[in-house]
Amino acid sequence: MASYILRRIFVSILILIAASFIMYILTAGSGDPLQDLRGSSAPNKEQLIQARIAALNLNDPVPVRWLMWLGGAAGCVVPFANLCNLGVNLSNAPVTTLLPDAMFSTIQMVTLAFVLALVVGIVVGIVTALRQHSGFDLSITFLSFFLFSLPSFLVAVLLKEFIAIGYNNFLSNDPRLSVVLIVIISVVSAAIWQVLVGGNAARRLKVFVISGLATAAVLTYMSLTDWFLHPGLGPVGLFVLIAGTAVGVTAIVSGLANRRALIAAGVTGAIVYISYFFLQGLFNISSAATLVIIFLVMIVVGLIIGFFTGGPDKGQAMRAAAITAGLGFLFVILDRFMAAWPAYMNNPRINGRPIATVGANTPGLTGDVWITGLDSFTHLLLPTISLLLISFAGYTRYARAGLLEVFNQDYIRTARAKGLPERTVVVRHAFRNMLIPIATLVAADIGALLGGAIITEQVFAISGMGRLFSTSLARVDVNPVMGYFVVIAIMAIAFNFIADLAYAALDPRVRVR
Repeated sequence: MASYILRRIFVSILILIAASFIMYILTAGSGDPLQDLRGSSAPNKEQLIQARIAALNLNDPVPVRWLMWLGGAAGCVVPFANLCNLGVNLSNAPVTTLLPDAMFSTIQMVTLAFVLALVVGIVVGIVTALRQHSGFDLSITFLSFFLFSLPSFLVAVLLKEFIAIGYNNFLSNDPRLSVVLIVIISVVSAAIWQVLVGGNAARRLKVFVISGLATAAVLTYMSLTDWFLHPGLGPVGLFVLIAGTAVGVTAIVSGLANRRALIAAGVTGAIVYISYFFLQGLFNISSAATLVIIFLVMIVVGLIIGFFTGGPDKGQAMRAAAITAGLGFLFVILDRFMAAWPAYMNNPRINGRPIATVGANTPGLTGDVWITGLDSFTHLLLPTISLLLISFAGYTRYARAGLLEVFNQDYIRTARAKGLPERTVVVRHAFRNMLIPIATLVAADIGALLGGAIITEQVFAISGMGRLFSTSLARVDVNPVMGYFVVIAIMAIAFNFIADLAYAALDPRVRVR
């Protein structure tokens, strides 16, 4: 293993050096970095030109400038030496100060979209594979290809028009749902649920009626109580969500027949629910670090409860309890964010129109972790949905195809012939091998996402990696382009290496030597 890692590192360094040379030559030869100054009417134009030539070493041949840049970039791998130097941009700002802000904006924008696309895509892909050729499968297949074919700029523009502007107008007027709209939403929801649940005609009709009535009741309650202006889950809603999470997580992880796992998840859910009442005072003075610490403590509590109540199979009980603790506490945090919504909307900087269409935050807005968190959420909501809709389609197709391929293997037929429950066959035998092709897709997607969604960042005016690259390339600003290249190249190589190691972890037949 050690020799394999060393070989990969050596080859990766050679690839980075060769690719950086090609990138530098192409970027430097794409235009004139002095073009903006040559057309300037400033009285000190010549001094500005000479200053830029000196700062960027433009009198030296391009290969020599690349060697100088490479020497500065090599200092970035020396820890604690403060030798990292990626040059300056056309405005004489160090690239090492531009990259962190751009990376933070991009990571903030794409992280949630990536996680949701991966989780939702895999879950929906598994369901469509289990319900192959059903109405649900055909509907998701059509939706996936439709979303995958949509241009990202079109998705972004439509979201700005119908979600941001439309919802803000809805909130600025009397935010109540009409009877016609409630009926339409209820019918659509009922149609989706009956396709999702499936079964014979009688079962579909029953699901259609129950889900339609439940949706209509919830929407009517929200409309009559001004929920859109004063949202919240409340003790009742929180209890239902945490209890449902405990049951659902247990059913997936171990099956409801495992009573010890169900008890562990139930006890953990009860502790999380009780903490909702005792943590409200602490939430008023909390920071982001405090919330992370409490979240980790909840997971540890779940692991401890699962360990002592799990019996012979402690692993399943510990997983069920820990996942229940994490998801349950996220619901508690969600309710607290909802409680801060009225104060956020009434802030003079927001002026009753909370869903933003540009930027990553509201200039001049101050407040506690709840206000600033809501501000980040409202600004990143549309970019996240835009990236999610496009990325979700690919993961769904890969998950469906991978699971169907695994289902045709001999060991799956043997597991079913032995009488194992379908949940055990899917979760314990098929799911792990289904992840092998997705590991490759994830490795490639992470590098691409960290590179920045160039079009999405342009539409929503977010100063991330993609916008840094496109702006610098248009100005023939070589050093920021090379800084972008360094980040993306290292990430792409690193995550592809991690994907290779993941193969060995997912498939015992693969050994890295």
